[in-house]
Amino acid sequence: MEEKDQHRLDGQLSPVGDNERGGRPACLKSTTQEFLFVFSTTLALAQESFFAGLIVGLTAVIGHDLGMKIAEITWISAGCSLTSGAFLLVFGRIADDYGRKKLFVFGMVGFTFAVLAASFASSPIYLDVFSGVIGLFSASVVPPAIGKLGAVYTGSSVRKNRAFACFSAGNPLGYVGGMVISGIAADISTWRTSFRALAILYAIFTMVGAWAFPPDESTDMPLAVESLRRFDVMGTVLIIVGFASLTASLSLAADAPQGWSTGYVIALLCVGSTLLVCFVWWESRAQFPLMPLAIWQNRTFSAVIAVQCLGEIGFSSTTFWLSLLFQNVRKDSAIKIALELLPMVIGGIAVNLVCAFILHKVRNQVLMGVSAVAYTAAFLILSFLREEAPYWAFIFPSLILMVIGIDVQYNVTNMYVMNSLPEQQSVAGGIFNTITRLCGNLSLGISTSIYISTKERMDDIATDVVPYLFTFRFAAVATGISLFLIPFVKIGTQGDPPIKEAQSAEG
Repeated sequence: MEEKDQHRLDGQLSPVGDNERGGRPACLKSTTQEFLFVFSTTLALAQESFFAGLIVGLTAVIGHDLGMKIAEITWISAGCSLTSGAFLLVFGRIADDYGRKKLFVFGMVGFTFAVLAASFASSPIYLDVFSGVIGLFSASVVPPAIGKLGAVYTGSSVRKNRAFACFSAGNPLGYVGGMVISGIAADISTWRTSFRALAILYAIFTMVGAWAFPPDESTDMPLAVESLRRFDVMGTVLIIVGFASLTASLSLAADAPQGWSTGYVIALLCVGSTLLVCFVWWESRAQFPLMPLAIWQNRTFSAVIAVQCLGEIGFSSTTFWLSLLFQNVRKDSAIKIALELLPMVIGGIAVNLVCAFILHKVRNQVLMGVSAVAYTAAFLILSFLREEAPYWAFIFPSLILMVIGIDVQYNVTNMYVMNSLPEQQSVAGGIFNTITRLCGNLSLGISTSIYISTKERMDDIATDVVPYLFTFRFAAVATGISLFLIPFVKIGTQGDPPIKEAQSAEG
């Protein structure tokens, strides 16, 4: 790696200016374009959340309609996260090298057609495969969106904080949008109608984004033989195949004939783990690495990512199993589930707005600690849930605490990671989102095994809710571990460099 690249990737936050309000970036010609640009990047992040919200109240209905087993139902969500996580780093590099706007429009168009195609699913394998295709296109829009956002709003300012807080609101906004669409469509028609409605919406969003997105920088490399030489092909193959094999083994183990002892599960697990180790080794030697390993030399960076990952493990698992509990145990309709989960979405938007005003005023280490405590408390409350338990006493407070956990952590981690790679914004976004997707898949695979093994051991007097409680306890353990990592998260207020101890430790 060249000396200037090594200096850029030294793993320390770059102090990029004072927290001034800042003016509208010159590349955005009007307030309308600025609003629609930020809105479009938010919708890019919201793609996977839209799909997750769409199916959250329909998993049981879809499973019954297509005759799916529990592991196949899990793959509706896991398939999307699998391909999304596997390709984020790849698309991050493509966006930085060949043009962010081109890749953004490509991903928006592809997502629209993939969702439309999924609405015609006639078998479990059809839907699971197309959920993977949906994840592929959602992976292609996040790096260019976050990269362009970071490139447009340079330096540290209140305006940048607010733009990134709006961007982070894409997760709750997408989730509520998906839930509303699925609830209404399932009530008046079928689950297929909800998929088609989402496709129509994103066709409109694509046209808006194509107009509002600023042109690609003139420094983008042409897609030619010489530029392809700089692309890390070996790293791409290793991360995609390794990631896919590992997460497939975790998801398939729960429904395999002999569980974890099944031959193909063991083979996939070994192959995936080996290829990921090879990926790390290769990245340490590659001239143009897909993921610069120098960033991991910063202990604060590593601690922040670890806390974020443990929170994602708990959140992804709990939201999936809580929605199934609503359908299979409480027998709630899709529209009722949407209403029951609505406080989480409203709370998420509120938390993101608060983050926009406090990231540069409150120590981010404190915010990460608060979010980890909120996560753990939420999952502990749910772990004592009973079938007849009132919604307002158990579920409502848990949803609010989960929202505080996920959105505060996302805002802090997102801003920190982007500042760690100031000249490679798309790669930075790819690294962050790849790791969180991997953890989401890990949680679904592990929690599915916990659910099935608990259900098989249940006696006649055990209630139907018991297997779900064990998945919530698994989530509580994961986030509980993150509490012990908070002292290593050496971050001051947003935009400031790490505190002196972190700088001296990473010298």
